[in-house]
Amino acid sequence: MSRFPLSRSVVLGVFGVPIVVAMIVSGCGKKYSSPVSPADLDISRPSQTEPLGLGNLAVQKVVQVQNRHTPDLMANADVVGTATGLTEDGRLAILVLTKQPLGKGQLPETLDGLPVVEEVTGVIRAMDSGANHQVKQTPPIQLGTSGGWRYDLANGFCCGGTLGSLVNKGGQKYVLSNYHVLESDIVSGGNGRVAVAGDPVIQPGLIDVGCSAAQAQNVATLSGIKSLPGSNTDCAIAQVISGQVQTNGSIIDIGTISATTIGASINQTVKKSGRTTGLTRSYVNGLNATVSVQYDNECAGGVAFTKTYTGQILVKNKFRGRSFISGGDSGSLMVQDVSTNPRAVGLLFAGSSTTAVANPIGQVLSFLGATMVGN
Repeated sequence: MSRFPLSRSVVLGVFGVPIVVAMIVSGCGKKYSSPVSPADLDISRPSQTEPLGLGNLAVQKVVQVQNRHTPDLMANADVVGTATGLTEDGRLAILVLTKQPLGKGQLPETLDGLPVVEEVTGVIRAMDSGANHQVKQTPPIQLGTSGGWRYDLANGFCCGGTLGSLVNKGGQKYVLSNYHVLESDIVSGGNGRVAVAGDPVIQPGLIDVGCSAAQAQNVATLSGIKSLPGSNTDCAIAQVISGQVQTNGSIIDIGTISATTIGASINQTVKKSGRTTGLTRSYVNGLNATVSVQYDNECAGGVAFTKTYTGQILVKNKFRGRSFISGGDSGSLMVQDVSTNPRAVGLLFAGSSTTAVANPIGQVLSFLGATMVGN
C-alpha cells in the first residue's frame, strides 16, 4: 500500500500502510544440481528439469534444517528472516536475511553441513505504476489496478494498494487483495472510524485521486472477512458490485488466468500486475520463509503490532534492472510467467529493495474458503 499526504500531491510512503517485515531464509547445504543458476536464468524459457519445490526430497531436507535453526538465527536483532534457497553456484542453502551486512563470524558458515548465505535485504515492508494501472477505468474494470477502502485516510495521509484478482466464494464473486489494503483500519483514531463489512471499495485508490473519494468509483463492498491477526496470511476480500468488475477476472497486461493454482519452486519464473510498477517479472529464490512484519492499525500514525508468518515465498525484487514490486503493489496476484491462462502462485504483500514476499496462494484460498476465477 502507499500513502498520500492530504495537503500535497506527492506520494510519501514507498510501501503503503507502513509494515516492517523481518525475514530469514534457510535451506539445506547438500550439494544439489540446480536447474538454472539465478545469474544465468532466462526468464523466457522455463526449466525443463524437476522443480525445486516443497515436494522435492532434497528441498524437504533443507527445510528441516532451516526450521530447526530459525529460532536461534532470529534471536539476532539484525536478522529479519530465514528461508530455503540457493548459493550462487546453484547448491541448496539456508538463506539468512539481514538488515545490514553482519560481517565475518557473525553468522555460521554452515548449519548441519549446509551452506549459509547472507542476503542483506534491509527492512522488509508491506507493499501497498504503469500509468494505466492508476487511472479510473470505465466499468466493468480489470484488476491489477489501484484501489482500496473508500475511507482509508488518517493523520494527514491517505492510502491505497492493488485490487489483485477475482475469487469465487459461496456462489458470489469477490475482489481479492491484502488485509492491510482493504481492512487494516481497526482503531477509531485519525479518521474517527474503523473498516466494517459493507463499506465501499473504490477504484482507483485514494492515493491516485488526491485523497478525494468523490473522484473514484465504488466497485465492491467489504465482506468483513480478514486474515489478521490470527491467520498465517495477509488477505481480505470485497464482494463485487454488479456490473463494476469484469466477471472473468481479467487482470491488466495479463488477461485471464487459470482456475487452478500451482505451488512455488526455486527458480520458478513469475510475473505480476500491480498499481505502481505495472507488469513485472522475476523468479522465486526462497521457500518456507519465516517473516516478522510490523503493521499500523490505520493508514498512518496508528498503534502498531507485529505479526510473524511462516512458510512464505521469497522473490528477487531486483531483476534485469527492474523492481518486481514497490509501494502500492500490495495485493497483486503473482502468477506463472506464461502467456496464456497462467496459474496463481502467491499473493504479494511485503518486501524490501532486494526481496519480495508472497503468501502461498493455497494458504490464502484455504483461509477464505474460496477458489480462483479463471479458465
